Amino acid sequence: MIPVSDRVMNLGHFLTQNARRLPDAPALIHGEDVTSWADMHARVGALAHALAKDYGVANGDRVLVQSVNCLQMLETMLACWRIGAVWVPANFRLSPGDLAWLAQSSGARAMFCGAQFPDHAAACAAHVPAIIPIGASPLGPDHDALIARNLGRMPPEAPVARDDPAWFFYTSGTTGHPKAAVLTHGQMAFVVTNHLCDLMPGTTEADASLALAPLSHGAGIHALTQIARGVPTILPTSERFDAAEMWALIERHRVTNMFTVPTILKLLVEDAAAARHDHSSLRYVIYAGAPMYRADQIRALEVLGPVLVQYFGLGEVTGNITVLPPAHHSADDAAMRIGTCGLARTGMQVQVQDAEGRELPFGETGEIAVIGPAVFAGYHDNQVANAKSFRDGWFLTGDLGHMDAKGFLYLTGRSSDMFISGGSNIHPREIEEKLLTHPDLSEAIVLGAPDPVWGEAGLAVCVPRAGADPDPQAVLDWLAPRLASYKRPKRLLIWDALPKSAYGKITRKMVRDELIARNQWPQATW
Repeated sequence: MIPVSDRVMNLGHFLTQNARRLPDAPALIHGEDVTSWADMHARVGALAHALAKDYGVANGDRVLVQSVNCLQMLETMLACWRIGAVWVPANFRLSPGDLAWLAQSSGARAMFCGAQFPDHAAACAAHVPAIIPIGASPLGPDHDALIARNLGRMPPEAPVARDDPAWFFYTSGTTGHPKAAVLTHGQMAFVVTNHLCDLMPGTTEADASLALAPLSHGAGIHALTQIARGVPTILPTSERFDAAEMWALIERHRVTNMFTVPTILKLLVEDAAAARHDHSSLRYVIYAGAPMYRADQIRALEVLGPVLVQYFGLGEVTGNITVLPPAHHSADDAAMRIGTCGLARTGMQVQVQDAEGRELPFGETGEIAVIGPAVFAGYHDNQVANAKSFRDGWFLTGDLGHMDAKGFLYLTGRSSDMFISGGSNIHPREIEEKLLTHPDLSEAIVLGAPDPVWGEAGLAVCVPRAGADPDPQAVLDWLAPRLASYKRPKRLLIWDALPKSAYGKITRKMVRDELIARNQWPQATW
């Protein structure tokens, strides 16, 4: 029995509300296929019944999902919640071995697996009692067959407490294995409310949302906010990112909001298709996952107008740390606090702390810590990580930054990104911002590389703009008067492209691995 004071709404109830209020309105649009809220509700009920009766999935059990973005993926989420199970989505680009580790570490009782991933299903078979294919497969009855067999059945929404797990949100795992951040029903209800309040005020069923990124992570959180307001979600049909398709969908469906990451937003606004399609319906273009460089910000504002919304947050705080709304974005440097990621989200408290947990004065750099209802319940089965991540109730983000006197937060970078050259702390982001003001450069990343004299020295890898052919030494010479000598990179390389993660992020680990593969990473032999 759940104490009265702990009982909260089951997140699956959002779908029930929409089926009652907007039964014939579109819930999801994927190519020419349109699913109404009533149809989705019926399908989710049938799937939830099958999970409980055919596979024995019960309250608190984990269900792993390996799938590309599709209707069926969202249905697994809502079906899990309806019976009190925990949704465990994986990034579909993981290797079979990586997915097997998630299956084992999560203790999944069942798994949904896209039929196009037979190797992933095979890798997980020893760790998961039941594997349910999405699409025709020799593994047995697929997701749609289970629904067809059980249509008309609707198990009741499981009673849940605020701290009951709803979602295992796996971190990207840039070092070591990914960790499962436990997101709960009560926490996520706050997150949804906060997103609608701070990121997309005034959102109603008259809006339309385009899903650009994998629903397993930030885009899934965004999709849940749309479900909460009865907003249809539009899924692209291309297997790979296609900017022209995105702009065509925005025009066709009069898309009003979308969530993306800075690298994808950059690709969108730089694509020629942006000028060929009407995107005047856009009200909120939300970007997160990494800071956006100033040059890219200006370009996006010039193409889209005053619709940019930035938020800073981690999966562990489900994005809810700061927000920079359209009113605080400007292409005019004099009218904008350049480099800020915004103000603390509604209901959240943010501090910049020293190594002992003391709040630092305005302007001083330290670790960003946060407290509030959006903070997760901890990492699943990982007490070591929990002990490192919390101090006096504050969640320690691992991000470095400073705050100004009005409460605007500025990110310096990850604590792990900083390197020490000749005894001086170097934060790569400052160098990258300068490099990206060079007229011939499109992307840049700086790493601390081994150096026999200074211990570490900056190594910059840059991508030229289309048609440009910058000389590395000429770029370094151009940078010289713009940056203190001890901060300037010792080496600069020009590549055709930078490796990006499954979420479209440029990560230092991937760039370092590529440097090693190309024999361009210095060896520490001293």
